[in-house]
Amino acid sequence: MTIDEQLEHLRKGAAEIIREEDLRARLERSARTGVPLRVKLGADPTAPDIHLGHTVVLRKLRAFQELGHTAIFLIGDFTGLIGDPSGKNATRPQLTREEINANAETYKAQIFKLLDPEKTVIDFNSRWMDALGADGFVRLASRVTVKQILERDDFQKRLADERPIALHELLYPLVQGYDSVALEADVELGGTDQKFNMLVGRNLQREYGQEPQVVITMPLLEGTDGVQKMSKSYGNYIGINEPPQEMFGKIMSISDELMWRYYELLTDVPAKQIAEIRAASEAGERNPRDLKVELAKRIIADFHSASDANAAEEEFNRVFKRKEIPDDIEERNADAGLWKFVRLLVETGLAPSVSEARRLIEQGGVRVLIEQGGVRVDGKQYDLTQKIELPHKDEEVSNIGFVNKGEIHLGRGQVILIQVGKRRFLRVRGV
Repeated sequence: MTIDEQLEHLRKGAAEIIREEDLRARLERSARTGVPLRVKLGADPTAPDIHLGHTVVLRKLRAFQELGHTAIFLIGDFTGLIGDPSGKNATRPQLTREEINANAETYKAQIFKLLDPEKTVIDFNSRWMDALGADGFVRLASRVTVKQILERDDFQKRLADERPIALHELLYPLVQGYDSVALEADVELGGTDQKFNMLVGRNLQREYGQEPQVVITMPLLEGTDGVQKMSKSYGNYIGINEPPQEMFGKIMSISDELMWRYYELLTDVPAKQIAEIRAASEAGERNPRDLKVELAKRIIADFHSASDANAAEEEFNRVFKRKEIPDDIEERNADAGLWKFVRLLVETGLAPSVSEARRLIEQGGVRVLIEQGGVRVDGKQYDLTQKIELPHKDEEVSNIGFVNKGEIHLGRGQVILIQVGKRRFLRVRGV
């Protein structure tokens, strides 16, 4: 690629490049000298699993890697002890060393679904922070003023709301910034919520006589709801370790508008090509559903394989287009006898609470199925007084199940199939 083509490739999806002229100069120097850029991406191992939202910056790191530069994935085992205050309106709980180390191991396994392990440097910031010592840390702290740290939006909001700020939280940007000094980073990548920390890194590099790093911020990806950022706490996430069928179904559930955001941030399709297929879709020349299928298969192929992506499409079509039941369904046991249906959903893990189970039923989101037929349990049938017999295969079973006033009778040895929403199936056996 020419330098202009490299810049266009690296610019795709980026929220901001500080400063683009500096990035051009470094790319030109790298091409001239043959010395690759050192590109840093840091992540605190605060949770064991990575979702698609985390992969937005990982893809940008891979883009640099594919251009021949040194990709440094920094695991913040030291900063994880502090807890990143970015976007938080309260002090977050601190993790133990054991929790951080366990999460770090899973991070290493997951990032290589996108990055080339042979060309990736993995480092831990405890390597230099532990060696810095109390004296070195005090000297480091002298490089930044309290006023500079308190300029951070998160801290300003907490001060205005009279919410407490723990002293160790003020140290977080300082430590993240020093990571760039220790690694002599040419470029640092991060979400838009990390901009302040990365700019502290630029300032500290100047303080230590280094050329300040280029900062590239990436947008925070919206979850499947299209509103909140992708997060486990919002329940709108797609985990990269989820089964292909689950990933496919979740991606197919997003809105047509959000689809373009996912194309931009979660695929390697060039920006120009995305603009072309979007124009074709809006002109009625391409079906948005077909484009969403292509999107789902691209993403699944990155984290599983192309054959897994094809199988997930076939399973999706079989279940949702042809209304068939999936082949591989988990089975659990439940005590035979009379159950309040809401209690059965909670007991089998299909609903987190009775109130949520009742909401699902009343909205028609639950079906009771048997291979020969089924009875839909929805808001209308929830109050039925007559008995509805559920067909079963085993003629020797005397306790035939029924749904009655929101209750279900599960016969001993009887197996019922419960469907919650579009994608979740569970076989329940009476014991």
